[in-house]
Amino acid sequence: MDLTGYVALTRQSGLLKEMQSVANNIANISTTGFRREGVVFAEMVEALPIEGGSVAMTAARGRYSDDIQGAMVPTGGSLDLAIEGDGFFTVQTAAGLRLTRAGAFSRNADGEVVNVDGHQLLDEGGGPIVIPFEARDIGIASDGTLSVDGAPVARVGLVTVEDQSRLFREGGVLFRSDGPTTPVEEARMVQGFLEESNVNAVGEMARMIEVQRAYEYGQKLLDQHDERIRSVVRTFGPKG
Repeated sequence: MDLTGYVALTRQSGLLKEMQSVANNIANISTTGFRREGVVFAEMVEALPIEGGSVAMTAARGRYSDDIQGAMVPTGGSLDLAIEGDGFFTVQTAAGLRLTRAGAFSRNADGEVVNVDGHQLLDEGGGPIVIPFEARDIGIASDGTLSVDGAPVARVGLVTVEDQSRLFREGGVLFRSDGPTTPVEEARMVQGFLEESNVNAVGEMARMIEVQRAYEYGQKLLDQHDERIRSVVRTFGPKG
């Protein structure tokens, strides 16, 4: 393949990854605590052996998560929690500690507070939170203090990651931090609410159409370039 083909293919590859990201965002419009994902592109420019000549190639080098807060919707659930401001809940998974903004919690058979996937919600000390089943009233203050029948029993831990470049998405609403986390003091926790996805449906649909058209245009250029090569071969190639 010649240089023109390689340049066009790098563009098509990047557009394909962006389309996958947009499609994933649209699929998670209704997912509690989901944060919109975007693609980061890099451009590589290399000089050609002619005066003033250069070639530019693009590549999708990484992904980022939009940290704009989603809308908070009331549910009335005593273990439904939303974070107002910065921060993440910490949950214990089989793969280790993970961070999330999805605050739909309940109790398992052992009375532990868990999310929809059964991952334990951790307190500020890193331990699981247990609520006796005989508890009649569960209250959670804005600072995360959890009270059972008026008596405080734990404080939900909220953490933040200072180096966002070391925060990686896993499994939709779960994030892995390869850097240190620090407790959040200024965030406010709201009981009986859930944070919606921060995906803008109209914006994502418009972006999907834009990416699709750009991909189709790139494919058309590739087809035209291929036809030019075939035409040259037919014209100047050996005659049968």
